[in-house]
Amino acid sequence: MELHLPEKARLLERLRQGKFNVPDFIYVPAEDFREERFDRLEGFLSKCAESYKVIARSGHPSEEYFKGGTFDSLETYADTGGIVYARKRIISFAGSTNRLSVMRQQRFSNAPELDLEEMGVIVMPFIEGRSVMAKMLGDSWEFGYCQDRNHKVKGQPFITRTPHDRRLLQMSEDIQDFLGFRCEIEFIVSEDGDIYVVQAKDISSIETLEMKESERSIRLDGLKRIRKRRNYRERPIYVMDNHAFYINVISRCEDMILGAEGDAPTVEDVLKTITDYEKELENFALRYERFGVLGLSIEVPDDLYQVANHYLDDTPEQQKTLSRALREAAYKIDYFLAESDTFIARQNITFNMCSHDAYGIDTVRNPLWAVYWFEHRDEEVIKDFRLHGFRTGDFIGIDIDVEGKPTVYRL
Repeated sequence: MELHLPEKARLLERLRQGKFNVPDFIYVPAEDFREERFDRLEGFLSKCAESYKVIARSGHPSEEYFKGGTFDSLETYADTGGIVYARKRIISFAGSTNRLSVMRQQRFSNAPELDLEEMGVIVMPFIEGRSVMAKMLGDSWEFGYCQDRNHKVKGQPFITRTPHDRRLLQMSEDIQDFLGFRCEIEFIVSEDGDIYVVQAKDISSIETLEMKESERSIRLDGLKRIRKRRNYRERPIYVMDNHAFYINVISRCEDMILGAEGDAPTVEDVLKTITDYEKELENFALRYERFGVLGLSIEVPDDLYQVANHYLDDTPEQQKTLSRALREAAYKIDYFLAESDTFIARQNITFNMCSHDAYGIDTVRNPLWAVYWFEHRDEEVIKDFRLHGFRTGDFIGIDIDVEGKPTVYRL
């Protein structure tokens, strides 16, 4: 039976046949995992005996219809058990951490339904080095560098049109000419300076095309962004106030313990307060393809965190259930924030960006913006946002002046 390769493995195989510097790799389809048919995999891993570590990259047959970075790659041990474990983790992440991202792409980009059990895995030796992503925009190539994990002091991702090694430019041009379509290419530059091609993605169908003020505006202090192409943006916003969310949970616990007018709430009612909030976040993310978050309160104050996680200590099982629900809610808040492309909050709250988030092809038209105000102005700025009536569902405009200072308008 002929093996159908997903795009990621198919293009790597073409590049390998074209004599490009592709690390040795093997594609293991889902069927081999179901039938525990690992002869080919074990033969491949025996050649990796010198290294105790390999990298397992997602290889779903429908992955090409999703944006880069939707599914995970994991470092793991160079044995069959390590690969089986990595595949289970990739599938688990796709159904949890990446679930909202998958749902949004299905809603807004016509991505297909997924059977996660059809997830295959691409296995290749792990190469210590720096990730560089290359693609042509217009008539010029750009190169996105990811932070080097081997350094204690880590730099931020950055984009340049002048790579540190001229070979990157020549290899990128040669690969695109060889494949015959516009593509996004991921390289690993090893510690010895060798350049390996580890992924190519067809981006020929993705457009990269190159706006009103209101007197309801608030001037903020700065903006962090990788691309500096436009100085104006409009977005629907979600106003996040996790301080108020925790106060609401604690108030429900108080009514449960001390009583309230009418029927006192039960622990199920307290848990519903949490699940309602999670559903509100998910529904908002599925309503708007591009959106921003206005973070009046993102980090939960320590005192409220402690109170919420100990209020029901007299009933340990109920407190355990509540604490577990609050932990799950924290994860879902993170997943929601990761789907936004515009983040407005005080200065010390920032995105933790991976390479696809920072400079992947999907960020060309809609790069991440992190708009901030200085921490010493926190009380003043939050008061202004409340005074001007910024609410979830409002559309805002962000205008950046010649000094790089952003002003936020409620449209």
